[in-house]
Amino acid sequence: MTGATMLAAALLFPLQAQAQAQNGLSNLFGGIFSGSGPTPQAAAPGGAQPWSGEDGASGHPLMTAAAIREAAGNFSNCVAGMWPDAARRGITQENFQRFTEGLAPDLRIMDLMDSQPEFTKSIWDYLDILVNDNRLAKGKEILAQYKAQFDAAERTYGVDRTIIAAIWGIESNYSTQMGDRSVLQSTATLACIGRRQAYFKDEFLSALEILNRGDLRPEQMRGSWAGAFGPTQFMPTAFKRFAVDGDGDGRRDVVDNPTDLIASTANNLKKDGWQSGQTWGFEVVVPQGFNYMLADRARMMTIAQWEKLGLKRATGQPFPNPAEKAYLLAPAGAQGPGFLMLQNFRVIMKYNPAEAYALAIGHFADRLRGGQPFVQPWPRQERELSRNERLELQQLLAQRGFYKGTPDGQFGGQTRDALRNFQASIGAPADGFASSDVLDRLRGR
Repeated sequence: MTGATMLAAALLFPLQAQAQAQNGLSNLFGGIFSGSGPTPQAAAPGGAQPWSGEDGASGHPLMTAAAIREAAGNFSNCVAGMWPDAARRGITQENFQRFTEGLAPDLRIMDLMDSQPEFTKSIWDYLDILVNDNRLAKGKEILAQYKAQFDAAERTYGVDRTIIAAIWGIESNYSTQMGDRSVLQSTATLACIGRRQAYFKDEFLSALEILNRGDLRPEQMRGSWAGAFGPTQFMPTAFKRFAVDGDGDGRRDVVDNPTDLIASTANNLKKDGWQSGQTWGFEVVVPQGFNYMLADRARMMTIAQWEKLGLKRATGQPFPNPAEKAYLLAPAGAQGPGFLMLQNFRVIMKYNPAEAYALAIGHFADRLRGGQPFVQPWPRQERELSRNERLELQQLLAQRGFYKGTPDGQFGGQTRDALRNFQASIGAPADGFASSDVLDRLRGR
């Protein structure tokens, strides 16, 4: 994952999104976000800063500075030890030696893996950054330039071209910001060092499979620190599952071949359950006095049922299919717009599990299709809480018996549920929105 993914992750549920994401985003914001002897470490790409040499913020035993140094000292043996697994995947010994020769760990990745941002972006700032006029103009150029490829992908997979174009634009700013780290070096580093070695061992071996098969060359496989590469940021394991040879040339080139790129991204969404001819969701007006405890991803109801509760489309148009099932998302609480999310929104979230990301993709696709900005205003007067304030909020919720987890300054579903229950107890809208006003109320002010 890279800058924009981390921003989406930190915005809604940082630990979960960073841990689960199968695909990453481009370096949209740049590089955001006790062994004996010297520690081997490759120079960080692009002159980036080296590893801090400090313990990771997660507190995981494999992320202590001593554990990182010890694992780095054994890096060559770790990589060599993966040869039997590589052989079982059909990788030749010649290619294994060729592609792993000279590999050294990039320990700066340990800092990136365990980063905990002090401040997060609000969802409206996030959308402002990702859905802007320049990117929209470029997206329309891309749709025109590759019309034949988008036509073919729509016929074959039934996935709306604007969704594919939106992913391409938000993931890599249309191939201009794909990341500059070696996928082999990054995945090898994470396969041998740190807290997610089993997961990244599969990614590393899958990267070797891609090279062994000849789909891509090593210089094409450059991307994020977690190993996502190409204009729509495939992880190696996702490439294996979804990449297709769109033009029949015998290679699945999702980096430099627009036909393969568009077809592979469409195939990914289709296999994840994309419903042809359907949208992702609708902006809705939520009535005063609404019970926001109903705004829950697990609570699916028909649109007709939501209408009976007073929800209406913000554009004033009727819903096209009242029998469709949706859940209500209120990302800025009672002060901001609501959204009824359909099946295709969940499919976008399989690409990246942050709701902020999926909302940006859906909205960007609508704008590429000629749609307008969201109708209702965001509560731009509100500021996002700092990490220390989020930690304090969790501690105060725990003191009052609403929060049962370990306060860590990161907001997931458990924190939002605790916050909702506190809000309900004081007669406020139980929308789970962590505002400075809610924190003041918890402080007793």
